[in-house]
Amino acid sequence: MQWSHELDRAQPIVVACREGHAFSQMAAAQLRAEGFDARVLAGGYTAWTDASLPLVAKTALDRLTPHRPSIWVTRRRPKIDRVACPWLIRRFIDPSACFLYVDPPEVVAVAHETGAIPFDIEGIEISHDGERCSFDTLLKIFGLEREPGLARLALIVRGADTARPDMAPEAAGLHAMSLGLSALSGDDDHGMIARGFVLYDALFAWARFAAQERHNWVPVEDPAEARAAW
Repeated sequence: MQWSHELDRAQPIVVACREGHAFSQMAAAQLRAEGFDARVLAGGYTAWTDASLPLVAKTALDRLTPHRPSIWVTRRRPKIDRVACPWLIRRFIDPSACFLYVDPPEVVAVAHETGAIPFDIEGIEISHDGERCSFDTLLKIFGLEREPGLARLALIVRGADTARPDMAPEAAGLHAMSLGLSALSGDDDHGMIARGFVLYDALFAWARFAAQERHNWVPVEDPAEARAAW
């Protein structure tokens, strides 16, 4: 396959067609022959849609990211929303997306000069909407706001980014960790998002698979029981 060199061999690949038959089977077989860990999505897009799983809105993709890799531009020194948005874009919209971080007054001019998509500044489409963050706006534009894990993550981001820790118990923790990562990263904006992506990967995995898990270590009060335990 001419485009297989663009794929990450360290990551498993899921191939899908309309119903998971000939087209996806052929593509997966060829990728496996080239050494990739490739699998077929059972039932294809039809089964995915029937299960009410999220699909990125094609109209938004065609309008905002007609060419790949897409280019996005925002203000320098990202902390919360300007890390969460690139994470969402890379994980759900365009894995090859490029991000430019520039001085705040230059965002619109750089967008015009480069064709980049501006985000998280006033007066543009992808920005705050009332109490909702640019992360919320991206979810709405690309039709992802109903995915339960992303909806839960959006509350955490919103609470952390707008000083509303009451919105989600995890918001205060995200705020603290984001400011700590920013202090460690200094002027290295791309280093900041690389560190931040690990944080958002973990939060999304928690929201989808581990939010109900509880940890509680109860110390033994009876000294005799404590000796027996040891």
